[in-house]
Amino acid sequence: MLVQTRIADLVWTRGTPASYRSSPIATRGFCSDCGTPLYLQYDGDELVRVTAGSLDTPERIRPAGHYGVESRLNWADCGRGLPEEETQERF
Repeated sequence: MLVQTRIADLVWTRGTPASYRSSPIATRGFCSDCGTPLYLQYDGDELVRVTAGSLDTPERIRPAGHYGVESRLNWADCGRGLPEEETQERF
């Protein structure tokens, strides 16, 4: 699960992530020590999508919508009734 936040509001509490160009439109960040994925950032976007499992207190996050629903697994049933959006960044 990825959660969105403004880049300006994100504070890394332990080190700085490494990153790589994952596609022509985005960069992904990861822990340079263990390789754990940490974020996705689209070019020119003020938002960054952070992996919920990498947050110090993920239980404080409340979903407000679903993004990328075209690839959702049939058994995934979380946040029923929230707004849904298909991925726009197809190339």
